[in-house]
Amino acid sequence: MEVRLDARPAVVCDLADGFVLLPWESNLSNRHAQAKFESFRYELDAHVFPCLAELDGCRKLMRDISNRADFVPEATWLACRKNDFEKELAPIGTIQGLLSSSGAVGAIQNIGVVPEFRDLGIGRILLSNALSGFQQIGCKYANLEVTVQNSAAIRLYEKFGFRRVETLFKMCEVQYA
Repeated sequence: MEVRLDARPAVVCDLADGFVLLPWESNLSNRHAQAKFESFRYELDAHVFPCLAELDGCRKLMRDISNRADFVPEATWLACRKNDFEKELAPIGTIQGLLSSSGAVGAIQNIGVVPEFRDLGIGRILLSNALSGFQQIGCKYANLEVTVQNSAAIRLYEKFGFRRVETLFKMCEVQYA
């Protein structure tokens, strides 16, 4: 799916009380990995990309993404839940951005929200901040891939102005527990 960043609709995103959004910092990499793992480990995406089913796989994926020359820190965000009883913030959502070789297209990577925190606007604010980050560095478009069965995500992306531009098929073996 793809969206023109200069023509995207204005989407108002307020983060609910009890949550914070953190911009990219390298010391947050493991928290991004934790959010990614908790978001995807039981989803179809973990069958298509097995690294998402393992915490160590998510840690390696975050290292690989953040060490790439085309990594976009401005489009990379971590959502956390605040807890008055714990000092640590609990990671509950993540999104990362990469840049095309032309520099005109931002590519959204692995937007994920932990299941028990879905439908609270967390994905919406992660996506909004990532798209703003791409705009800040001069991208004209942003794209992402989504599994066709993920209708809730597709509806969210369409609200942001994303349109389907290509359908890809990936063969994978389904592992049953």
